[in-house]
Amino acid sequence: MASRLCYGHIGAVAAASLRRMPGMTSRSTARLAMHTSRATRLKPAHNVSVELPVSFFISRRAYSAAAGPSYYDANIENVRNVGIIAHVDAGKTTTTERMLYYSGVSRHLGNVDHGDTITDFLPMERARGITIQSAAISFNWPPQGATPKGTGKTAQDATPPKTINLIDTPGHQDFRFEVDRCLPVLDGAVCIIDSVKGVEAHTERVWASAQQHNIPRIAYINKLDRDGASFNRSVTDIASRLNAWPLVCQIPLWDKDKGGEVFLGIADVIARRGIKWPASGSGGGSLVTAETLQSIYPTLWAEMETARTKLVEKLCEYDDELVEAFCEQGTTDLPAAQIKAAIRRVVLDPEIGRKGRVVPVFAGSSLRNIGVEPLLDAIVDYLPSPQESPDVEVRVGKETMMLRDVYGAGQGKKGKAVSARSTPGVLASVFKVVNDPNLFPGTQGMLTFVRVYQGSLHKNAQVWNANLARFEKPFQISQVSAAKIGEIPYLAPGQIGAITGLKAARTGDTLHILPTQAPPGTPLASLKTMTIRPPEVGPAVAFVNVEAYGGPTETKKLADALDKLTREDPSLRVSRGDEPGIEDTFVLSGLGQLHLDVAMDRLRTTYQLASATFSSVQVDYKECLTVELAGTPQRYVYDRVVANKAGMAACTVGLEKIDDAEALQGNDAAAGTQHDTEKEDHVYTFERDGNVICIKFTGGTTGESADGSEATGPGELPFDADMVSRQLFNGAIGALARGPRRGSPLQGLRINITLDATTDYAGAGSTTDGHIVHAALHGVRSALREAHARNQVAVLEPVMMVHIACPDDSAGAIQRDITGARGGFVLEIRDSSGSASIASDASGAADAASSGLSGTGIDLGEVYAPPDPYMSIQSLRETKRGMTRLLEIVAKVPLKEMLSYDMRLRSMTGGRHSFTMELASFDRVVGAREREL
Repeated sequence: MASRLCYGHIGAVAAASLRRMPGMTSRSTARLAMHTSRATRLKPAHNVSVELPVSFFISRRAYSAAAGPSYYDANIENVRNVGIIAHVDAGKTTTTERMLYYSGVSRHLGNVDHGDTITDFLPMERARGITIQSAAISFNWPPQGATPKGTGKTAQDATPPKTINLIDTPGHQDFRFEVDRCLPVLDGAVCIIDSVKGVEAHTERVWASAQQHNIPRIAYINKLDRDGASFNRSVTDIASRLNAWPLVCQIPLWDKDKGGEVFLGIADVIARRGIKWPASGSGGGSLVTAETLQSIYPTLWAEMETARTKLVEKLCEYDDELVEAFCEQGTTDLPAAQIKAAIRRVVLDPEIGRKGRVVPVFAGSSLRNIGVEPLLDAIVDYLPSPQESPDVEVRVGKETMMLRDVYGAGQGKKGKAVSARSTPGVLASVFKVVNDPNLFPGTQGMLTFVRVYQGSLHKNAQVWNANLARFEKPFQISQVSAAKIGEIPYLAPGQIGAITGLKAARTGDTLHILPTQAPPGTPLASLKTMTIRPPEVGPAVAFVNVEAYGGPTETKKLADALDKLTREDPSLRVSRGDEPGIEDTFVLSGLGQLHLDVAMDRLRTTYQLASATFSSVQVDYKECLTVELAGTPQRYVYDRVVANKAGMAACTVGLEKIDDAEALQGNDAAAGTQHDTEKEDHVYTFERDGNVICIKFTGGTTGESADGSEATGPGELPFDADMVSRQLFNGAIGALARGPRRGSPLQGLRINITLDATTDYAGAGSTTDGHIVHAALHGVRSALREAHARNQVAVLEPVMMVHIACPDDSAGAIQRDITGARGGFVLEIRDSSGSASIASDASGAADAASSGLSGTGIDLGEVYAPPDPYMSIQSLRETKRGMTRLLEIVAKVPLKEMLSYDMRLRSMTGGRHSFTMELASFDRVVGAREREL
């Protein structure tokens, strides 16, 4: 019972810790110390009455059939745009399926192993048991009509349901672009952690990506029913590997069964009660009262009280309001509602929760239906609505500004969007494009997923695509539930939905409905250029050659299919041979072997290209310059016949080398993202695939100034500079697709193209669009050939950051194989059972630091992680179950050596391993490896 008396000194302990916190006021600290004596007179814990919130201790499945409000017309404060992020096989899809079942969307529990899930609807997803495409689905929680059992409340008293727009994202590294393009449209995220494996490599990456977008997160520790599961280790991993303070809101409820501990439920730290589920894994949960916990589970009760103390202490470090409430009432009398309100304030704080400094932690086993309904309650309680999210950053012309500054007149009081008729315009962002009429019957053409940021998007309203500078017209607006769609009249601000009828929109495009009158301070012409920055695409690391047999008809069919495929997935790249003999051969490049396998499968099945043949997957090498400046700029004249029309165009081309960091930043989703355009100086800068193309126009007519003197500065050009700059850019990109040394794409170059309007342009009748494109194409190629002749072109190969989890008895052989035959080097070896580093290379620390997780390190000695019930007899437990220690090997290895390495690992570990890798860098190939190429 000593644990129940520990609250007598919590005031002094908390006050001492708060005095060290720079964010706490002296007034709050003084009041906390002043009420220390009062805290010692707290009521016994068993006398506390707990107000029950909306029930999740019984299954709400019974109420799910009740009709609720339509998803599209929900008030913006009742909307939650949430994504599920995690490492592969952490249980994302299983958790999503349970959410859909308990919310009433589905009538059966989909199972990944059975291949009958709703969100994994692609045939290849069901065959492999992994998520390949992100799936969007909408539902209400809690279901309309669900009421707390035993509270005396009626359906009218129940909490109004919230509309959850949920996106289940892939966990495999090859599909990381699927995650990256969804993150910008999310307002919150659920990070799922496998309690057996702890925080894994891809979890760290997606966590860092969410942090870059300031997305509040909650953590869900899954699979606690598995052998080897450890809630303690998973919580510690959150602190050590994600650099976040875990706010433990639930702890596992274990029960004895046949001499062992069995996971049967959770202990709610905030509400001070338990919820148990049947051991069979079917049926709803049942409430375990505080009195029952104290009498039957005294050890669990004591630990739950400790967890509540630690939770309140940590929250008091960040939240002054909770400090005031604590001073008045102490921990035991502190209502659950005040603790939950404090958690929400901290999670939504732009400098705390949104920066990933703290994260609420929940427990469960989705496959056994344990903890899913409390997790849904946590999404509603702690994650923000669209109006509580930070304003979106947009680019208007040359300026970067916040959306509220552009559309200030279209916002109502307290940031609420006003009706569609009174808003000055509509703004939406395309985050996904899908083309599969077999999955979405009734749709015509591409299905375009959008997030609406401003105004209401109605069907048949003409929309302006700011990235492509063209109008399009939505044919139908739909709310999507995985592979099912339902037509709705409009999409309200903050909502996520899909539209059909857009013929050109791509991932990352920005759509407008332009206002009849521009907002104050923003010219209408500038408003047409307003865009939201698209997601960045990593460089391709592997490719296959694709060819269609059957003549020009089949080749055209293949070209059309590849065009649609790359529009769906901009992380795929396609180039076509332009030399005799290879005109009908296409090169399809992607982010990895599995990425390309899926693309080839879709070409065969969705696009029905039976005549297409594919080569084996090969490493996508790059070429680069070895000198800072490759010679002097050279002028190139193109005066051949193009499309049966004679003409002439010329340009001057110079080549420069840029550093690796700048090269890797220049990978944008759009066909060529334009940055820092200085139109008054006729200078245009584009970035694409790790290259920068700088285009400058000279020789315009200057005329006279207002006072009659000759004007200075750039003059008027005899052509549309925006259009010609795009044509020159397209020509340069075509030249960079095949390098002079081995036909590999170029990377890390700055291409300076200058076009003199007086000497390089022969007029609209003689200089066609085709001549301009070919002038840049052949000019850049000529400059590259000259650089190669001077031995200034080198070959780069992709080097991967590899994470291998394996038994300790296989780790030695794997380490020797990596450093020997594979030509790599080991950075670090971690003990997966405790996340401790066994060995580490100096460069490994640097690579770990570059993971994207920022902030000061966390002292693990101050982190509260509830002990697992078997920790005191861990060695006996492991012996009984035949478990072995797992190690994680972190290494850098050339991709060429990793393409079929999973088979090699299977032979060395007997199949007891997991293997992931991601691009670390492109390194120059030298020595014997260079001669092989």
